[in-house]
Amino acid sequence: RHSARSPRKQQRHHTMPQGPFASAAGVGRAEPEWAALNKVTGVCGVDSQHAGGVTTDAPIDLGPEVMSGDLSGLADKEFDLLIVGAGLSGAVLAERCSKELGMSSLILDCRDHIGGNCYDYIDEHGIRASKYGAHLFHTKFERVWDYVQQFSEWLPFDHRVKGRVPDKDGVKQLVPIPPTQDTVNTLFGANVHSEAEMQAWYDKERVAPPSGEATNGEEAALSRVGKSLYEPIFKHYTKKQWDKYPEELDASVLMRLPCRTSTDDRYFGDEYQALPLRGYTRIFENMLLDNPAISIRLNVDFFKAREAGLLPKFGMLVYTGQIDSYYAQLGMPKLEYRSLRFEEEWVPEPDDGFFQEAMVVNYPSPDVPFTRIVEYKHVPNQSEAVKAGKVKGTLLAREYSSAEGDPYYPVPNPANHALYEKYRALAEKEEGVCFVGRLASYKYFNMDQAILNALEIYDNMKETGKLAPKRRPEDFGPGDGPK
Repeated sequence: RHSARSPRKQQRHHTMPQGPFASAAGVGRAEPEWAALNKVTGVCGVDSQHAGGVTTDAPIDLGPEVMSGDLSGLADKEFDLLIVGAGLSGAVLAERCSKELGMSSLILDCRDHIGGNCYDYIDEHGIRASKYGAHLFHTKFERVWDYVQQFSEWLPFDHRVKGRVPDKDGVKQLVPIPPTQDTVNTLFGANVHSEAEMQAWYDKERVAPPSGEATNGEEAALSRVGKSLYEPIFKHYTKKQWDKYPEELDASVLMRLPCRTSTDDRYFGDEYQALPLRGYTRIFENMLLDNPAISIRLNVDFFKAREAGLLPKFGMLVYTGQIDSYYAQLGMPKLEYRSLRFEEEWVPEPDDGFFQEAMVVNYPSPDVPFTRIVEYKHVPNQSEAVKAGKVKGTLLAREYSSAEGDPYYPVPNPANHALYEKYRALAEKEEGVCFVGRLASYKYFNMDQAILNALEIYDNMKETGKLAPKRRPEDFGPGDGPK
């Protein structure tokens, strides 16, 4: 992390807005016409920790026993479930199996916190930040929405993304992403003012794949959005994300490009879109802490502990890590992932308190090495200090895609699919082990998909006595993938 006395001026040749990204419907809300589609209308849900007197904005101190990485105190204990990974999948199974079936769990994680990639915290300046990139909760599953309201208070939030994109004269403009009427009018002077005119613009722009079916990502993108949008917004952004141009990727990766004909500039279309009032970590604290049936040990490497014979007795193993790591001793090839690297910068005195116009601004052009800048200060679930105006500076996270680092996104191509199927065949024969979650399934799950998948695995336990998935990971449909 480094500090800058003033933000880099070349990225800001425009007038800054006053305050956080907002609309007439409020901070973090879309324009009223589109905000009205969000079924989350006000603060809702229950935060038991807060109701019980916990006043901190920061993650709760878990104490030396949990943090020590020492399993010796558990040697004479026996657990129904040994859960590897304290992320969404592991937490949901521990919570459900304890509350409904009276089962005990020991959760192990090699990191020094609970919450997996959802983990957020308060930095030294008083800003709530996410350690592993921005997390935006959105779901169409009523069951998931009902479930998560048991563990947090929630605020409505309509995520909207801007992109700094060159127009037809090469001048960078700030436009909505995914593209809307406003995007094509600003970039190309399209003069589009109705859904029918926007549809006609797309029809004129789109390029049908030569063989009738898109055979790669470039053909898919051109058939969805046409050349004018493809070149400045999607082509180089894809290369930055995957280190492959669209023509080198499966058609499926770009077949999902959203084509808006309306003025709806919300990133997601789901019925329920919200942020946890006191951060994502609080959800896990309410799910797992103060539950005598759930023990947690952090800073523990499961494989090393197993090899050293340090694991207590347990009935069933729930494994939420990388499936290829589980079978590393077989000497099979590794599955390919993309990772993210975050370069944080503290800006002590930005104009009007903010560096950029929105929480997320994408940089799709090849002349900038990062994919986007996240400015956490914009979100309405910021810390009390930020909401009270006590934090003058702002924290930025520039996001870079990388082949090295923690695994985030499976790389979709035929070789990886075929290799995963070999691992899946091994996993299905493995007695007493349930492989669950995005890393074990080699599938990018959104948060709500990960929760639903774990709830359905729990249903199976309740109905049949077996922890096993009800459907294959791909049956959940595509996750958002790299943003």
